[in-house]
Amino acid sequence: MTLKFLGTGTSQGVPVIGCTCNVCTSGDSRDRRFRSSALVTTDNGHKILIDCGPDFRMQMLENNERQIDAVLLTHEHNDHVIGLDDLRPLIFKNKSDMPIYCAERVGDELRTRFSYGFADEKYPGAPSFELHQISAEFMLFDAAITPVEVLHHRLPVFGFKFKNSAYITDASFISENEKEKLMGLDYLILNCIRKEHPHPAHFILPDVLALYEELKPKMLYLTHISHHFGLHQDAYDELPEGVALAYDGLEIVF
Repeated sequence: MTLKFLGTGTSQGVPVIGCTCNVCTSGDSRDRRFRSSALVTTDNGHKILIDCGPDFRMQMLENNERQIDAVLLTHEHNDHVIGLDDLRPLIFKNKSDMPIYCAERVGDELRTRFSYGFADEKYPGAPSFELHQISAEFMLFDAAITPVEVLHHRLPVFGFKFKNSAYITDASFISENEKEKLMGLDYLILNCIRKEHPHPAHFILPDVLALYEELKPKMLYLTHISHHFGLHQDAYDELPEGVALAYDGLEIVF
């Protein structure tokens, strides 16, 4: 399987509109971050999208990706779902509803926010979605997927484990029970909004470094990174071995 980072930025993306800091004006392509999303390609070639934010259209075009077979949603915040309407060309090409896998609460929110995608009689050109409620390990195509429940402040959010790797975004707390799913992974992907100053809804660098020591993955990649974290090259030089910033377009094999 492979996982490609389609976006590694926060809800505002990087560069931030109107900001002239050294990150937002950087010429290093690794400092330009779409909103967080990832694309998993299974062993049999199926394409599973994790989150579908406002940058989805450009993420697909810039990565020369042409197909999505199903969508996993971590939670219902706009920077993770508001791009669902842009799935329309793929829905029309597939001639079938787009399967979306998420928690029951998230599905209820989608029915409200995208009611036209669930209408019995749709207007021409509307998307069509097929909701699947998840709570425990399930099979999607040829992939076994284990939801990992974390907290985003007080909001329950799903991460997802594939084989011996896991993708977690928008987390500020992981329970001891859920940590058991994350011990000794090949790849652990965690959100890290900045280096310092505690955040009520996101891990910061000391949090993820402590989890790295506790969970002992072979490799830890950081995502959901704000411009406050600093330049990618500086972080590359500063982070310990086995820990690195992800960047848009990075692909890992597991």
